[in-house]
Amino acid sequence: MITSQKTVGEIAAEMPAAVKVFEKYNIDYCCGGKLPLAEACAERGIAHEAVIGDLEQAAAPRTGDSRNWASASLRELTAHIIRTHHEYLKSELPELARKMSKVRQAHGERHGGVLAPLEEVFQDLKAELESHLMKEEMVLFPLIEQMEAAQKSGGSLPAAHCGSVNNPIRVMEHEHDSAGQALARMRELTGGYAVPADACNTYRALYHGFGELETDLHQHIHLENNILFPRASRLEAELA
Repeated sequence: MITSQKTVGEIAAEMPAAVKVFEKYNIDYCCGGKLPLAEACAERGIAHEAVIGDLEQAAAPRTGDSRNWASASLRELTAHIIRTHHEYLKSELPELARKMSKVRQAHGERHGGVLAPLEEVFQDLKAELESHLMKEEMVLFPLIEQMEAAQKSGGSLPAAHCGSVNNPIRVMEHEHDSAGQALARMRELTGGYAVPADACNTYRALYHGFGELETDLHQHIHLENNILFPRASRLEAELA
């Protein structure tokens, strides 16, 4: 049941179709997922009744609904995150960097006041994300998968050099917050990715790409902050 007091993150975790509704209203369901729906709507100046109506409509059974990752195995979820979101970032970040450099060179004289700080914020975000993906794939995700395997085999909590799984989770959540702040700054600098009248096709493609990056990262962070990390933390407590 969808209520105004349920948190945005809980709704998104329980009902994957809610993500599109939150994107429609520009409600943060990843880093800001701990806010109750009513409070999140109030911050956006939106009547929560309207959002609940859209959520209920989105919840109606229909062909092609997204998978409910809250009930999938953790191994399936981490594989999905890597396949869907990590691989996207590995491909898209270098391409966006190439476009960013080209656009700044071509339009820097007229639009340098936007493009110079935009490139700086993006490059910092790119570097942090590339490091973030590596840490998840080499440290956190393997640990989570080992924990789940131990549970299935009746084994004990596997030893980890990082101690508790909550330690790398806290680092990842901090980096998610940092990414969210960078995305907000990029949107602010560009006026919501409003393309200048004299923009070339590459300029337009760059802003479109940044918009897609924002949407993908919101979905990526949601899967981790609201589903994967809480489940991994609970699993560790069960094995301890």
